[in-house]
Amino acid sequence: MSAEEAVNIDGGVLEGGGQLLRIAVGLSALLSKPISIDNIRANRTPPGLKYQHAAGLRLVANICSAQLSGNDTGSSSIQFHPQTPPQTSESRPYSADPGTAGSIALLLQVSLPCLIFSPPTAGPSTLHLRGGTNATHSPQVDYMEHVFLPFIQKHFGLEPSLRVVKRGYYPKGGGEVHVSVPPVTGPLPAVTLIERGEIRRVYGRSYVAGLPKSLADTMRAAAIDILVESGIKQNRIKIESLREKPSDAVGSGSGIVIWAETYEGCVIGGSALGKKGMDASKVGQEAARELVNNLTHEGCVDEYMQDQMIIFLALAQGRSKVKTGPLTLHTRTAIWVIEQLSSAKFHIEETEHGAIIECEGIGYVLPPHDLALPPTSSSGNTSS
Repeated sequence: MSAEEAVNIDGGVLEGGGQLLRIAVGLSALLSKPISIDNIRANRTPPGLKYQHAAGLRLVANICSAQLSGNDTGSSSIQFHPQTPPQTSESRPYSADPGTAGSIALLLQVSLPCLIFSPPTAGPSTLHLRGGTNATHSPQVDYMEHVFLPFIQKHFGLEPSLRVVKRGYYPKGGGEVHVSVPPVTGPLPAVTLIERGEIRRVYGRSYVAGLPKSLADTMRAAAIDILVESGIKQNRIKIESLREKPSDAVGSGSGIVIWAETYEGCVIGGSALGKKGMDASKVGQEAARELVNNLTHEGCVDEYMQDQMIIFLALAQGRSKVKTGPLTLHTRTAIWVIEQLSSAKFHIEETEHGAIIECEGIGYVLPPHDLALPPTSSSGNTSS
């Protein structure tokens, strides 16, 4: 184990949820910096680790052969001590399964920054993730596929690909997603994204599983009405409506994800999940209004990409500058955690309708193998 003293992090700061945990552990793995986190998810009810958080921690621990303690459901404190830089161990492909409908998108969030940096001779890493594909309080897997992944491909030159093997819905979960992550050695390029540009097309996916297709049609029609009302031409809107095959999904669910692509290469999203007793038209309207609100502030990213991009800005080489909508608490939390653990520096300029985020990144590159931390006889996950 590294002789370096662990950095202590208060998990209840600002947003005080799982996002703080995910960013801290990802950076710890990349920088081979031991951490100790207390007050985990202090601002949630109930606080402490849930199954999906514990599964994500185990996943990253496998990637960097970390010593991990305190990783039990309900735990409010963990210790995470990386033993090797990410990807220098031989345990690939990687997998994670919380055994619940916990979000697959959040498992991808915590692991992807660690997986993109690999030795030059390594082939793509693979992730097999199970759980909920379209879960509450997290991005839907369709958002990750059509908004998040295109963003990091265009602006950071990364090329992960995602395939939905099976959809999984609350409460059963059981969804499965396979992700392939081609390696880079780094550093990532800095990003300048100030002009959003005019809307080129709006795409979307309105879906149901185990429910009548008419609900998907209703969500789609309601979303289109709101988008047209906002000034988007109907001939620029293409939202598919579908019913999942029973063999392609576990459980029943419904929802809609829509995204706008601009002439400047920006992708802005909006989404909503169906709920029991909620009119399908209101679900479609909710997703469309979320997209319209994200477009109104004329930022180059939506409210969800805003905080998800922060770790990539921090890892990049040089100064990045991105125009956003109003700064979210998730984004402020991401910046705070990164500045606790790295030399990345952020500057925020608040504007009338949003903010401009500037970041001087650390220019992360994969450490040489001979600088990997020496493993100890107790390396690996010490608590599940």
